[in-house]
Amino acid sequence: MSVLSELAFSADDLALTRFAISPMWEVATSFRLLVSGVAHPVHRGWVEQVRPRVAAAGLDSGWLSELIPPDRYLCDFLTPFPSEPTPTLAAELAAIRATPAERVRADLDTLGRATPPCAALRSDPEAGLARVAEEIETYWELALAPYWARIRAVLDAEVFHRARQVAEQGAGQLFNDLHSTVSWDDNTLRMARRHCGISRETVGSGLLLIPSVFVGRILTWTSPPNPPQLAYPARGTGTLWERRPMPRAEAISAVLGRSRTRLLTELEAPASTTELAGRTGISAAGVSQHLAALRGAGMVSAHRAGRSVLYARTAVAETLLTASL
Repeated sequence: MSVLSELAFSADDLALTRFAISPMWEVATSFRLLVSGVAHPVHRGWVEQVRPRVAAAGLDSGWLSELIPPDRYLCDFLTPFPSEPTPTLAAELAAIRATPAERVRADLDTLGRATPPCAALRSDPEAGLARVAEEIETYWELALAPYWARIRAVLDAEVFHRARQVAEQGAGQLFNDLHSTVSWDDNTLRMARRHCGISRETVGSGLLLIPSVFVGRILTWTSPPNPPQLAYPARGTGTLWERRPMPRAEAISAVLGRSRTRLLTELEAPASTTELAGRTGISAAGVSQHLAALRGAGMVSAHRAGRSVLYARTAVAETLLTASL
């Protein structure tokens, strides 16, 4: 049943409101999208690329599949409170591993699944969390790391836009513009169509706003005395996977060389050495040599995907290609 949540704000609460970009929120919400089976209009291309890799690694029936059901409660310990604006995945995994046993068991009670993996996690949270963290690292390499430069660019742009919005129009306009189910009036943030209630009496001071490219609706997380987390859909997500115009290849190739420029252009989506060789006509050995040079220059990153390695453009390469348009 849907409920209306009302989160009152004092001047101190507004002063403690801030933004953060959380890798674990993207892990949790992207995995939920993958296992939901929904043909998402925006993320379809990403799903088609990633789902076979995730299935081949057995992650569609592993620990994450137990803790992140398609449409129910998401275990809160999977999205630890970010202590800084842009925590690394390693920092968030360390927080997950350090989750107190009583918190793990409380979240499992809320999840309400009596499966063997959940029972094992309840019996020995420390060992179970270590295995969960290992699985998350594998999922990250397969599903998110090769695309992180693009995702991070959208999230950074969203935070910049919201900061400017607050500066020019005030916090009230920010809250009214976050999502159709959120509104601001009389120093109170109202959230409609919530599955569970949230009020200032049950949460810490302030508010942590977390933009996400995979969140389709408002999601909240509470663990006093920390401020509540509110994850919301980031602006610009609709253009995240759009194929970008071809750059002026001759301008870049004069610096990098024609073959390396071609490889960067082909890495619109992450690909293996074999795939790149097939697309470009460059020998596999030549592709490997060029990719090694591009990786050394910080323009390409490598990510293990089973027995193969996927290469992806970094933010440095994205900036170079965008500047050349």
